[in-house]
Amino acid sequence: MSDLLAGLEPQQPEPADPNRPLADRLRPKSLADVVGQDHLLGSDAPLGRMLKAKRLSSMVLWGPPGCGKTTIARLLATDSNLFFQPLSAVFSGVADLRKAFDAAGQRRRKGQGTLLFVDEIHRFNRAQQDGFLPVVEDGTVTLVGATTENPSFELNAALLSRCQVFVLRRLDDAALERLLVHAEDEVGRKLPVTDAARSALRAMADGDGRHVLTLAEDLFALTPAPKKPLDVADLPSVVQRRAPIYDKDREEHYNLISAVHKSLRGSDPDAALYWVSRMLDAGEDPSYILRRLTRFAVEDIGMADPQAVQVAISSWETYDRLGSPEGDLAIAMLVIYLGTAPKSNATYKAHGAAMKAARETGSLMPPKHILNAPTKLMKDIGYGDGYQYDHNAADGFSGQNYFPDGMARRAFYAPPERGFEREINKRLAYWAKLRGEKSPERTGDEP
Repeated sequence: MSDLLAGLEPQQPEPADPNRPLADRLRPKSLADVVGQDHLLGSDAPLGRMLKAKRLSSMVLWGPPGCGKTTIARLLATDSNLFFQPLSAVFSGVADLRKAFDAAGQRRRKGQGTLLFVDEIHRFNRAQQDGFLPVVEDGTVTLVGATTENPSFELNAALLSRCQVFVLRRLDDAALERLLVHAEDEVGRKLPVTDAARSALRAMADGDGRHVLTLAEDLFALTPAPKKPLDVADLPSVVQRRAPIYDKDREEHYNLISAVHKSLRGSDPDAALYWVSRMLDAGEDPSYILRRLTRFAVEDIGMADPQAVQVAISSWETYDRLGSPEGDLAIAMLVIYLGTAPKSNATYKAHGAAMKAARETGSLMPPKHILNAPTKLMKDIGYGDGYQYDHNAADGFSGQNYFPDGMARRAFYAPPERGFEREINKRLAYWAKLRGEKSPERTGDEP
């Protein structure tokens, strides 16, 4: 992967090369020139302190594309007087690692340290990652790995324990604007866009410094030059927005569905709609979203609005019949319904508590009076003896015990005073009162 060119000051003059990309010409010459990562590179920030102490440790730089990982690694090597040895995990194997380790060992014996930069380090398998352990431990190399994936999921625990993880941020709007200004200084003229289009251009880059410079280069290269500044409507015909960062089997997938779930739980349908739209726009399978929304209906709404799960199933079936884009409205309708419905996890908690009790008391038999007796032998040993048919009771409630003999009565379901569960609470309180009158010895509900 090419370096991120996210600096403020132009490099020193180099041999003219008309084919050299603008982003490459603007590569930072020092860490002070890198934009958007002050939380790591400032004088009192972690990497800044590390450089001042002249004790650079092995690390993993985790961040989205175009935020400066490669550039920072290269400049760390320069500031620490280390030989910069780059490798890409996409194109390298065990043989390449051995060569890099051997060369680093030779340099070490001559008094020269090595910063081994491994781009896309998460692409190495577990065994290959283990290969770094001895050379990192004995100081043969200072390892700097770059990854766009969560290191907790993609890197060995043993390797992570020997590296510090630094999180780089996507470039914000101000940082992207600084890059555009720097590009104009380098080229010697302004971008041929209106202020609104300039703002849209930054949005199209989606936090990627390298991409915003590529977009700027495309605009500078327009032939013939526009007679008037391009507006927002003109941009799509000239440049393309950056594709959203989204892998359906990677962390961003789980981050966004978590955002959907938490937004719904917080009764914020607008935020939930935004995150669902992000997922759909990135190409997520609508069936996955609908499955998770149906799960939310039973897990976080439950009996507070029993209709929620029916709306979820109905919306799912509607989408299956209509497809996209018409069926997307069914997803949107479901998101709004779930976001505005009363919330309760009482069913979820009751299920968990009942499962725990079942595991603890799994050998207890039901009381004989609630067992059927289809044979004479079963009748003779007491099956069904004393069972009271609830419909024959004056109030339709016998108050009998249905828990195993020898097990105290337990209350697993505790509905809150929200939504439909208010009515359920009234029923439960009424039945508890009758049970106390008819079976006072069995009314002690354990939590």
